[in-house]
Amino acid sequence: MLTNFIKIAWRNLIRNKAFSAINIIGLALGLATCLLISLFVLDELSYDRFHDKADRIVRVFFRGSMQGGKMNEAHVMPPVAQTLKADYPEVQEATRLRMGGSPFISYGDKTFRDASLVYVDSNFFQVFTFPLLQGDANTALVRPNTVVITRELAHKYFGNANPLGKVLTIKSWNATFQVTGIIDRIPTNSHIQADFFASMASFPEAKAPSWMTSEFFTYLMLPNGYDYKQLEAKLPQVVDKYMGPQIQQSFGMSMAQFRKKGNNLGLFLQPLTDIHLYSDFTYDLSPPGTIQYVYIFGAIALFMLVIACINFMNLSTAGAAKRAKEVGIRKVLGSVRQSLTSQFLIESMLLTGIALLIAVGIVYASLPAFNTLAGKTLTINFLANAWLIPGLLVFGVLVSVLAGSYPAFFLSSFKPVAVLKGAKFTGDRKSISLRSGLVVIQFFISITLIASTTVVYRQLSYIQNKKLGYSKDQVLVLPETWLLGKKEDVFRSQILQDPHVLNVSTSGYLPAGPSNNNNFMVYPEANATQLVKTLRYDVDYNYIPTLGMQLAAGRNFSPAYGTDSASVILNETAAKTLGWGDKAIGHTLTNTNNEGNKGTYRVIGVVKDFHFKSLHERISPLVMVLGNSAGTVIVKVKTKDLTGLLANLKNQWGQLAPEAPFTYSFLDERFSDTYRTEQKIGQILGLFAGLTIFVACLGLFGLATFMAEQRTKEIGVRKVLGASVTSIVALLSKDFLKLIGVAILLSIPVAWYVMDRWLQGFAYKIDLSWWVFALAGLLAVGIALLTVSFQSVKAALMNPVKSLRSE
Repeated sequence: MLTNFIKIAWRNLIRNKAFSAINIIGLALGLATCLLISLFVLDELSYDRFHDKADRIVRVFFRGSMQGGKMNEAHVMPPVAQTLKADYPEVQEATRLRMGGSPFISYGDKTFRDASLVYVDSNFFQVFTFPLLQGDANTALVRPNTVVITRELAHKYFGNANPLGKVLTIKSWNATFQVTGIIDRIPTNSHIQADFFASMASFPEAKAPSWMTSEFFTYLMLPNGYDYKQLEAKLPQVVDKYMGPQIQQSFGMSMAQFRKKGNNLGLFLQPLTDIHLYSDFTYDLSPPGTIQYVYIFGAIALFMLVIACINFMNLSTAGAAKRAKEVGIRKVLGSVRQSLTSQFLIESMLLTGIALLIAVGIVYASLPAFNTLAGKTLTINFLANAWLIPGLLVFGVLVSVLAGSYPAFFLSSFKPVAVLKGAKFTGDRKSISLRSGLVVIQFFISITLIASTTVVYRQLSYIQNKKLGYSKDQVLVLPETWLLGKKEDVFRSQILQDPHVLNVSTSGYLPAGPSNNNNFMVYPEANATQLVKTLRYDVDYNYIPTLGMQLAAGRNFSPAYGTDSASVILNETAAKTLGWGDKAIGHTLTNTNNEGNKGTYRVIGVVKDFHFKSLHERISPLVMVLGNSAGTVIVKVKTKDLTGLLANLKNQWGQLAPEAPFTYSFLDERFSDTYRTEQKIGQILGLFAGLTIFVACLGLFGLATFMAEQRTKEIGVRKVLGASVTSIVALLSKDFLKLIGVAILLSIPVAWYVMDRWLQGFAYKIDLSWWVFALAGLLAVGIALLTVSFQSVKAALMNPVKSLRSE
């Protein structure tokens, strides 16, 4: 019986090539999209879950609010780990990590600079599951100047020789490290990414008792089944006990007084498995994901699958007339409804099976491009992932049942007497209403995605074109010029002599992309009770003119004034927050460092507000100090042809530091990188909005074809009576346009709400305009009209004699 069902299903598929092709293509695209996004979502949800004790590990983070802004940092103070381990027995282990950058590392005549270095405590590999291939995890990092490296790094430096005991030199620091352990490559779904794990005992600042600096990523291991919220509730006591005395020393007020002034500082806990998707810190170990975008992609996958299934149901129920006599004859010959239902479900499974095979092929072919778009390294490996084949089979069966169940029960319900009388079966009102409802759902989803994509692109365009308060174009950034040592001034003077260069500044502080970021606590005049949190930029005399910033009042730093080393320039927000407004010039502010030493500065200028953070955040108070911030040279150039300039700079660099590679970037590229996530979202939304419209139009094309076939005789009569092609096209199109009109009315409020919520994440954003949603609706109408009109025009141009002779 099963073999017979399969044969009949295959014959029907071949007999109805057009409908079968539309169904298979639509389902294949829907399934491929669903599979691609499922791979993405599963990867995002898998971060840090491979650790054996993942459910017991939490990270300590620091959050605070003060006049002038908020502090939200993933790293905390040096003593936090040791203090919590000593004071709270539920903390079974506490370990720390500190970033060390990408220094030059050499062995013999080999020097590389592509390894990421971190300092970690000696128990790091006992808390995290990064198994050592060689060495002892318990002792590898106990001694100073020891290091655990990845197998890939070991092969690069030592080839096939045994790496244990070998000594690597960090040339930048003139320090040596002995290799005491080898680990495999860190999984890509880890928020900790490094190649060079140096012992924390090598880093003297790790023992600092300060509770006013925070550069150490700190992790705690708690008992199995322990609720971390219980420990988190005790952390305010830790802040009062240990940070309070240093607040008193620095600012002359108790923690209670500090809080009464509206200030609030605290330590909090975050589960390890939440770090990737639920982090919004100023600085983190790796770029985080966003759970909202996981939801968005998951919704898109579901939408595509729903639309593909809707197409299948629509075309199957619409084509019921062609199967009506077959059902009637089968019932007369004794077929029961269960047998007919099985027949139609097997047809559904056959179509779905073919579509699933094509979908897997599409995923294989498109995965490299999707990885580039999404910034991933996703793969389909049936051998490594045993669940894939069973998962795909279960997925295919579920889709078959979902898409084919209604058509199967609908077709098997035909009454033989009704369908064998000779009249065509066109379906009852319920089936027509269902098809109409499904078309509305398809275009509701499509219009929502079109409107959302348009809003995302408009916001990105707004970001790119907004006046930032500085010039990001034609600005060349040369990082890590400290590698030149005493020759840095020589290099800078050589750059100034190039005729393509307008100005040069040296500062590690940039208003776009990764940059130094110092919290600078100040108060006006001598009033410590009006403490304000600002950011501090160490700049030179040329910083403001090089970046094209404008002064609102006062003057720039100048070598003509010997007192400028004790002077500051504020941004407009800082001047307002300190209570001076446009009368800030001449006032003084005081800063207290971690040791309680005070520094007093005189305000000589106010720079117009500029965006030195993402447009997700409001401009916060900023203080510019004349100081030594070597390490990055900023070059304002006056030509778009940079080939000659870059070649000249590379040559000069090579003469001064032949062992160090010459690297550069552009400020506008750094700015764009800040919004890389939003750009990816816009591109992915645009791609899937297009695919959604295409799949929806496939179904619409099939329905239009069916309707044209059903009304062939009517069209012939109308043409004989003088109807024009235009009137016939309008007749066949109006029903679809009504449905799309309903979809527009339903989708606009939903798209408006979703996009309004998304825009709330930006401090500076576009206004939602009605024309965006009107445009999305018009696009949907236009695309649908083109799709339907093709079949409508074809039917209207048919010779009426031929259509009337058919019966």
